[in-house]
Amino acid sequence: MSPPGLYRRAVGDLDMIRSRDPSVHSRTEALLHPAVPAVWGHRVAHRLHRRGLRRTARLVSVTARLVSGGIEIHPGARIGRGFFVDHGAGVVIGETAVVGDDVTVFHQVTLGSVGWWHDEARPRDARRHPEVGDRVVIGANATLLGPITVGHDTVVGAQALVVRDVPSHSRVLAPMAAVPRPLRTPQRPHPPRGTREVSVLFPSW
Repeated sequence: MSPPGLYRRAVGDLDMIRSRDPSVHSRTEALLHPAVPAVWGHRVAHRLHRRGLRRTARLVSVTARLVSGGIEIHPGARIGRGFFVDHGAGVVIGETAVVGDDVTVFHQVTLGSVGWWHDEARPRDARRHPEVGDRVVIGANATLLGPITVGHDTVVGAQALVVRDVPSHSRVLAPMAAVPRPLRTPQRPHPPRGTREVSVLFPSW
């Protein structure tokens, strides 16, 4: 890519960060966002990886992870345009993951495999990690495992564990805490002041 093209893409990245993070008010401030070293570092590492320079690619990837505060993207992962990591800490994206355009992920998201003991049985070039479509949002601490596909325009809620394919235009939600209600037991029919019981509701699955 020519220098003008690189400049336009870099400016586009900074403007994308400003549009998705209300706390960022300028391009200069966007330069300090953890998504910048993670995404720019991955572009360099991915290019090196494709040329067979795997150890150099790993070095760039490790450096980007340290500078970004813990966003680990394997050099082999394919990341589309407009990829945004909000907060960033603890994000892991595996080697064969595919991420579409304009995807947003929050902290502690994992796009991982189901374990080497399962992957050993797959063909050598088979995908082991998720494929995420365009304009997908993945909430904090969500985990997507295995060679699943998440369709376009899907929202994966915080704390969700996804191990099966998800069609486009879907919402995948983890169990949510219910509204607290007073705690009553046979030995204690009336709850002491300030005591609450919180029950958890689980989806029908």
